[in-house]
Amino acid sequence: MTPDELADRLERAADNLGPTIERRIRHAGQVGRAMIQANASGRPGPNIINSEVPNYHDSWKAPTRGIPYGAECTIGTDKPQACRLEFGFTGVDSIGRYYDQPPFAHVGPAIPAIELVLRQSMQDAVEEVFE
Repeated sequence: MTPDELADRLERAADNLGPTIERRIRHAGQVGRAMIQANASGRPGPNIINSEVPNYHDSWKAPTRGIPYGAECTIGTDKPQACRLEFGFTGVDSIGRYYDQPPFAHVGPAIPAIELVLRQSMQDAVEEVFE
C-alpha cells in the first residue's frame, strides 16, 4: 500500500467513523435497555406487574445522539420508584408511610453485559470503517 492509498483509506474511515459509531452505540443502548427490562421482570430484580406499576418497563429509554466522531447514549427512566427498586428504601416517605423495602437490583446486574456489548460494538465499528 502506498502512502497515498493509506491516506485515502484513512480519510474514508474518518468520514464513516461518526455514523458507524452512532449506529453501534444505538444498538448497545437498545440491548442495555432490554436487559434492564428483563431484569425488572422477576427475582432477583423487582417482580413488576404492569397493572401494579403502570408503564414501568416502557419508561426505560435509551436515547442516542451523534457527536463529532462518535455518539452518546444514556439509558434511564423518569419513574420515581426506580431508585427505590434498585437500592431499596427504609424510612418514612413524604406522606408519612413507613417502608422497609429491600433492594431489587435490575440495573446493576445488567452493567457487565452492557459493557461487553459496548466493547464489541466499538471493535466492530473500527473493523467496519477499515474494511
